[in-house]
Amino acid sequence: MDKTEWQGGQGQTWATEWRRTDRSFTAVTEKLLQRMRGLVFSQVLDIGCGAGEISLAIARSRSDARVIGVDISPDLITTARQRGESLTNVAFDLADAATYSPPTGFAPQLLISRHGVMFFDDPPTAFANLARIADSGAHLLFSCFRSPAENPFFTDVARLLPAPPPPAPPGAPGPFAFADRARMAGILEAGGWEGVAIDPFDFPMVVGAGDDPVEEAVSYFSAIGPAAIAARAMTDADRTTFFDKLRQLARNNRHDGLVTLRAAGWIVTARKA
Repeated sequence: MDKTEWQGGQGQTWATEWRRTDRSFTAVTEKLLQRMRGLVFSQVLDIGCGAGEISLAIARSRSDARVIGVDISPDLITTARQRGESLTNVAFDLADAATYSPPTGFAPQLLISRHGVMFFDDPPTAFANLARIADSGAHLLFSCFRSPAENPFFTDVARLLPAPPPPAPPGAPGPFAFADRARMAGILEAGGWEGVAIDPFDFPMVVGAGDDPVEEAVSYFSAIGPAAIAARAMTDADRTTFFDKLRQLARNNRHDGLVTLRAAGWIVTARKA
């Protein structure tokens, strides 16, 4: 998956499904907001803001802060703007953070991202640009996935496909672009960031809830992510078989009224050098 897909069909899907995608990342959102507490800032840039969840949470909790979220998906930016209509201290720009130039007078002291940095075509150049536009001593805080092998959220579902997709080359833009801890640290340090800390964070991805969480999980996977893309290309028979297997996977992972699958990420912090 590359950024052009976010500018098209993937962006449209995630904009439509923002409630479920935000729900799936609930634990990550809480972790990032927890890490944010205690930091001093008045201007915030949310990188790859999606439908605006992190931007809006910060704007609500820090009424004195100016928050700008940027994303390359027109549909997600439209949704984020609609969600933030009642807030005067948040704005959303349709832009690529890798080349973004903020408005005059805006130099963020906090640059934050919830799983929004993994799709940069040229990560060294992107993080160097973010350092360029950041205020002196600015904080960088983001989350991203670890390796596929550590993420049953992806692998358990991929194994059910009639023809599992080949693994992406290491470091290629996509969900696992920053799985390699050492590579990521090198990119950040070369881009003008220091004091890099990369901490593992395991969390449950919520894929089913409500009155029938199992069927809701099947609906989730049929709408969102690589499994949904693969399912659309299947024959009717293969699709039925795949959904039956998904249903059993959901049953096996139903606990306390929710269907969750294990996911593994990094929480990354740094300061502008």
